[in-house]
Amino acid sequence: MNDKNLALGARNLLVNCANMKLAETLLIVQEDPELGWYDASLAEYVKSVAEGLGVMVTTVKVGAPENNRSPSVLKAINAHDCTIFFARVGDQDRFAAPVPGKRSVMCYARDCEMLGSSYGWASFQAFKEMKEAVNNIIFAAKRIEITCPLGTEFCGEIPSKNQKLEQDVGLQRFPLGVAAPVPADQFSGRIALAHYLTPTGSKVYDPSFLKLETTSFVEVAYGKILSFSGDTDEVRRIENHYDCVSRDLNIERNHVHSWHGGIHPGCNYQMDAFDDPDRWSNSVFTNPRFLHFHTCGNYAPGEICWMLLDPTVFIDGARLWDKGRLMPNAFAKTEQCI
Repeated sequence: MNDKNLALGARNLLVNCANMKLAETLLIVQEDPELGWYDASLAEYVKSVAEGLGVMVTTVKVGAPENNRSPSVLKAINAHDCTIFFARVGDQDRFAAPVPGKRSVMCYARDCEMLGSSYGWASFQAFKEMKEAVNNIIFAAKRIEITCPLGTEFCGEIPSKNQKLEQDVGLQRFPLGVAAPVPADQFSGRIALAHYLTPTGSKVYDPSFLKLETTSFVEVAYGKILSFSGDTDEVRRIENHYDCVSRDLNIERNHVHSWHGGIHPGCNYQMDAFDDPDRWSNSVFTNPRFLHFHTCGNYAPGEICWMLLDPTVFIDGARLWDKGRLMPNAFAKTEQCI
């Protein structure tokens, strides 16, 4: 990382994504750095760049996410033209309708190093166009097939009633790194589960993740979990995890709501996954090496995430992802973006 690239990343966030203008007001929601998700220097640097652009900045500090939203934070959001979240609380309501006349940005760059890398400075508009192209390819497909090296075989279609794409989230994501969620209600097959079951960033529950000691499989029919298979003890632990989360949150246990894949190869996670599997999965999901599923709950994003490593996704027989690599040259729409 160098100072020039960091400045490019900050302008990419503030100007290209947040569309900040002279004399507008910006609220920065900063999560306590002691929680290990966001470095304090990131919010401080972006604040200084924003003020250099003539933006009036207010910073509000918050703790870990809770299932009840903070009235004081909501009041502050309503009092500013734009809000940038360097905090997980911004991710909790990403599928909610936006506040009329207000702009919000959820930032997935966790520190200045990430903001100053290609993950942060690569053109927001370019990835917006790439996302739109990928969405158009997926939602026009007659048949979609998903495989992975561990034995996933999952396929289906998108009903014509769902093929009209609307904005998938109520805020801007930065960096922009995932395609729109694909409804799973017409998909069936077997999916390999490995590494961890993790939360989706929606609601808070404890324990927040389940470490998987061996590879297990889940059978899905038309968006419903039928059964888990594999090592007996491992399957029992998975079943118990689903029982606890669905019971505690009073949600539909066996629902597989949707899936989407990462499109930003600049996403680079430097820490060990086992240090914080929640932080790992909710940071690397924008990388093309991962496709993740929203499960447990009949709404987006559900509450339990499956992280599929190195997926291959066939769109009417052609590979849009190939073993974890996005293949833009395989389709005219994405090739034009390149």
